[in-house]
Formats: sequence, C-alpha cells, structure tokens
Amino acid sequence: MTSDNREPLRITSADLAEVVLREPGPNPIVAPRPGDAKSYGSITDAADKAPAVAEERGSFLLQGWFYLGAAGLLGAILGWALCERGFVDSRSAERWGNYWMMPAVITFMCIGFGAAESIVERSVRKALLRAALAVPLGVVLGFVFQVLANIIYNVDLGLVGAMGVQSYRNPAAWIARGIAWAVFGVAGGIVYGIVGQSGQKTKYGIIGGAIGAAIGGMVFDPIAMLTKGGSLSRAVGFALVGVATGVAMGFVESALKDRWLYVTSGPLAGKQFILYKTLTSIGSLQNSDIYLFKDSSIAPQHAAIAISGSRVQLQASGQTYVGGNSVQARVLQDGDLIQIGKYAFRYKEKHRA
Repeated sequence: MTSDNREPLRITSADLAEVVLREPGPNPIVAPRPGDAKSYGSITDAADKAPAVAEERGSFLLQGWFYLGAAGLLGAILGWALCERGFVDSRSAERWGNYWMMPAVITFMCIGFGAAESIVERSVRKALLRAALAVPLGVVLGFVFQVLANIIYNVDLGLVGAMGVQSYRNPAAWIARGIAWAVFGVAGGIVYGIVGQSGQKTKYGIIGGAIGAAIGGMVFDPIAMLTKGGSLSRAVGFALVGVATGVAMGFVESALKDRWLYVTSGPLAGKQFILYKTLTSIGSLQNSDIYLFKDSSIAPQHAAIAISGSRVQLQASGQTYVGGNSVQARVLQDGDLIQIGKYAFRYKEKHRA
C-alpha cells in the first residue's frame, strides 16, 4: 500500500506477452545528394524578378539624324513651294515671294525640327504644342537671320572680290554663301532647343545646324549651275539645305551626348533618349519626357530619372526592374538594363577623364 491508500500498478507476465513491437519504417528525411542546388526562395520571388525580354534590332527610322533630316527636307520644300509662285528672278521687279522665301523655308524647317521627335514618339499632343511654339519663333528668327545672312554674304563677296574672284562659278563664292547661310541653321538649332526646353540641346542644335546649313549653302550655286537656275535649282538647293541641317544636328547631338537611354525592346526599339534635364519623367502621359505607349501596365507617372552632379538615380512609383530585380530607387551605372512593361532600356554614359 502507498501513503495515499491506492493500489500499486502491477504488470504481469501476461500483460507483457500481449505487447506488439512495430517494425521501423523508412526515414522521412532525405539527405541531400552531392551537387543538389540549394534553394532559399519564397512565394514572392517570381514577383520580384523581371520577365525575360528579348533585345530587338533597332530601326534607323528612329535615329535622330534620320528624322531630323527628313523634317528639314519636308520643311524646306514646303516653304519653297508656298513662296515660289510669288518669286521672280529679276531684282528690279521683286515680289512678295522674294521677301518671304527664306523666312518661310526657315520657319517650316523649325516647325519640323520642333515636332519631329514627338512624332517619332507617337505623342501627337506634344508634337502639336511644339509645332505651335515653333511657328512664331521661326517667323521672327527667319526675318532676323535673313538680314544677318545678307550682311555676312555681302561682306564675304567683297572679300573674295578683293582676291580677284568675279564669278559665281568660283568655289570661293560658294564658300562665301555657305558661311552666310550657316546662320539659317543656327535659327533651326535655337528653335530645336527651345521647344525641347534644354540649354544643352540648344547648344548642340546650333552647332549642328550651322554645320549643316553651311554645307547646304556651299552646294547651292553648283546646283543652280547644273539645273540652269530658276525654280528647279531653288527647290533642289533648299531641299539639300534642309536635309544637311537636320542630319548634322542629329549627328552632333549624338556625338556630344553625356548620358542617355537606348531602347533595346518595345515599340521604340532603336530610339535613344538623351538625358538633358535634371528630372526626366517616364510614363504613359503624352506630355512625359519619355512617353511609353501601347502598354496598359505603365502608369501615367511611372518613373523618373534624377540627375545631381555625377549621380543619376532612377525613382520608380510603378513596377520597374533594373538588372532583373524590382526596384523603387536605384543609382544607375553605365550598362544597367531597365525594364518597364514591354520596354527595355540600356542606360549609357560617356566616360570622361
């Protein structure tokens, strides 16, 4: 008996005989084999990784030298066509076309340069706003620079005349016209930069425009000699001035750029966006600096790129990937791949000593 008056537990030999021992089963824990990959993932990993996007071959139609050259060509031809009917070759009987020809050519070239990039980006609203701004700027600069070009041209002719040049067939006379007409390209560059709201873009536009217009001006007289003068020579000559100005602007801008985004995938594959501003907006709004269309996953104000000195930071409010990883803020390095919806961009910067 125990102290609490309870019977003690008794186990008999008969009780032990009824106990059945089970055979041990297989070990449910399987040891990893050599070479097996370790996984530390979670159910959110798939959402944090960018979908695979194949790099596409860019179209030359989206290159700045091409669409600016085309804009210069169309603008010059349109300006010539509107004024040719009022133009006469005799200085003693000048008509309205003689006074309006060059300002009209410059104005429509400026309209083309102002709207070309927005047209390529499919931003109709931005293209119309820029074209509307380019009209008064082009008209004013057209007349101002026509006066300035005539002054420079007469001075140049006086200089080459003093050297014994008495014929327009002499290459020295062609150079004189080219130097004078360079100012027309300056007008185009000024408007190109103003509508783009960038002082640096204005500088590049002026340099490229002056080079292109000078080249166009130097071939104007040879074209007149080949075509026997008259309406055809003016049409061809102004067309070449427009093309040369736009192409030169595109090449100079591309050659002197510091930081830019090159589109590797999406509807704008092959286009480069030069980062001029301290804050560049990216989104589905047409007035965004980088307008991304045909993708419902892109927010109106999806992301922005902020530049402060040598620091370039991507700031994202919508789903954005850099190097395949989802980010909200990231300091960009040369070569980074940025993905927004169906678009992919390669961030590039020019290394300086």
